[in-house]
Amino acid sequence: MKIAAYSVVPAEKPYFKRWSKEHQVEVKLIAAPLSQATLDEAAGCVGVCVQQPSALGDAAFYRRFAQMGLKYIGVRSAGIDFVDLAACQKNGIKVTNVPAYSPRAIAEMGLTQALALLRRLGEYRAEMAQGKFSLNPRLISNEIYKLTVGLIGLGHIGGETARLYRALGARVIAYNRSHKVQYESVVEYTDFATVIAQSDIISLHTPLTPATNGMIGEEEFRKMKDSAILINMSRGGLVDTPALITALQHGQIAGAGLDTLANEAEFFRKDVPVDQLPADYQTLAAMPNVIITPHIAFYTATAVKNMVNIGLDNIYRQEIKKN
Repeated sequence: MKIAAYSVVPAEKPYFKRWSKEHQVEVKLIAAPLSQATLDEAAGCVGVCVQQPSALGDAAFYRRFAQMGLKYIGVRSAGIDFVDLAACQKNGIKVTNVPAYSPRAIAEMGLTQALALLRRLGEYRAEMAQGKFSLNPRLISNEIYKLTVGLIGLGHIGGETARLYRALGARVIAYNRSHKVQYESVVEYTDFATVIAQSDIISLHTPLTPATNGMIGEEEFRKMKDSAILINMSRGGLVDTPALITALQHGQIAGAGLDTLANEAEFFRKDVPVDQLPADYQTLAAMPNVIITPHIAFYTATAVKNMVNIGLDNIYRQEIKKN
């Protein structure tokens, strides 16, 4: 058995090599993302283990994938929106993911960004850069235990996020398609409109689907408190970026913490000349009340190890079971 791993970064290599040795399975490590141009690298493999922000390819890609004898796409992350599931089903390709590699890692990053924005750290840094060290009445902060945190989506990551905020004394409300008993002690279930209107911090933890694409847009920003902070640790497409920029520029909300952007595939995980970065990114990055990180909320030693091990296990177990 042989598996091809794409988009492999240096931090993952020790875990890939250890898994390969323990399971006596060859794992070919490829730095490039999986695409029509790199698919030949997987020749002779039973499947591929991937993690990437961009789409794998068109219908021809999936046909060729199956014709090469490849049977599995093991996504080593939770999100699978870059995979065409219909094309996989049509070509007999099985898709797996890692829904819970380290929910705590993402939850902690969201909390980190929210607290930094709540205490106006970026805005103070901008003032200090101008030699202004006096107390600015506009930049007075609130304390987390006096606030309401609203979660949209209450899966593994949303649940961990709820526990962290509740431990700090915040009131936590949540909108989720299903009622999860395990979180009743830390959240109050409510509807989407209430989360948008009542929350001081709104944290997104829902998958990107046709139904959720652009779910936070102009109308939602109008209904938010002007002191609200938006945190997106999920998928950039959940937020209408032009509407977000307008809301920030006009003081409709107080700040935004973003670990993901709608157009991130153009430049995240790459080294790009600053003057070639997208205009919307440059506009957001210049705002002292915005924090952007390059989709690295997951990037802890614990999470990376689990993503590699579970991503490979998913392929290995299916192939062993089949044989």
